[in-house]
Amino acid sequence: MKITDVRVRIAKTEGGKLKGVATVIFDSCFAVHDIKIIEGTNGPFIAMPSRKTPEGEFKDIAHPINPETRALISSAILEAYEKALKEE
Repeated sequence: MKITDVRVRIAKTEGGKLKGVATVIFDSCFAVHDIKIIEGTNGPFIAMPSRKTPEGEFKDIAHPINPETRALISSAILEAYEKALKEE
């Protein structure tokens, strides 16, 4: 599977940890929306889409199942995020 498009919306909130939201499209036929770009202590990172369980914890509803795929998705999103920041 190849990443064929990444779209980033920059968050307009000042001072918050949420920096943007991304959509990743695979093979021009499958999209994953609402991947969050969060500012961490060591720089930005991604958080996959999740929902809150009745117990109050958050569970991913879509996520990579191996470190290589997570790194591929993360780098593609963070590159698109940096590009979007420069275009603002």
